[in-house]
Parts: sequence; C-alpha cells; structure tokens
Amino acid sequence: QLQASGGGLVQAGDSLRLSCAASGRTFSRYGMGWFRQAPGKEREFLSAISGSGRLYYSDSVKGRFTISRDNAKNTVYLQMNTLKPEDTAVYYCAATRDGTTPPSRLLYHYWGQGTLVTVSS
Repeated sequence: QLQASGGGLVQAGDSLRLSCAASGRTFSRYGMGWFRQAPGKEREFLSAISGSGRLYYSDSVKGRFTISRDNAKNTVYLQMNTLKPEDTAVYYCAATRDGTTPPSRLLYHYWGQGTLVTVSS
C-alpha cells in the first residue's frame, strides 16, 4: 500500500514537500513515480526514481521539483519549489514491482490515494 501526504493550500512561489509511505519489505526494489491530475485533465507523469536511485523528470517540472527516496523509511518524497497556480492538482505516488520507472501511468502496479495541492495566485 502507498500513502501520500503533504498536500495543502499554498501561495504562488511557495514550496511544499510531498511524502509517500509504502508498506512491505521490498520497497527498495520498487520504481517510484509521482503523477498529478488537474480537473478535466489526464493524469500527468512528473518524476520517478528507480530502486538504484536514477532520477527522471518531465520537462514541466524539471528544475523546480526534486524526487528522492529513503529506503530505510520506505518513503519517497517530492520537493516542489516555486509553485505556480498551474501546479494545482491531485498528486499521486505510484510504484512498479520491477523497479522500472516508465512515464506511462499504465505500467505502474500500485497507487496511493492522492493528496491535493492548491496553489493560489
């Protein structure tokens, strides 16, 4: 199971850190990803980190968002800086069993429940 947290209401330019806690003893093998879905839009890939720590970012967040993981805590993080109103969405974490980090949401095996981020202008 994945449990995302850390969302909230912030102002443009603020920072926020999302967390995603995973249960189970094989977390270090999982590929972990972050997605978001704004109202009326498809779920969008943001970032991913492999079990070995390789990082991937979409162009829309590269330079502003940073993904990291703490395998000892079974947790992946998404540090979001310089937030913009267009970052407003429900943010989801997801995991792959095989450690891969595809940009396609269809290839992820587990999903968290989502945490809402609202950025006011």
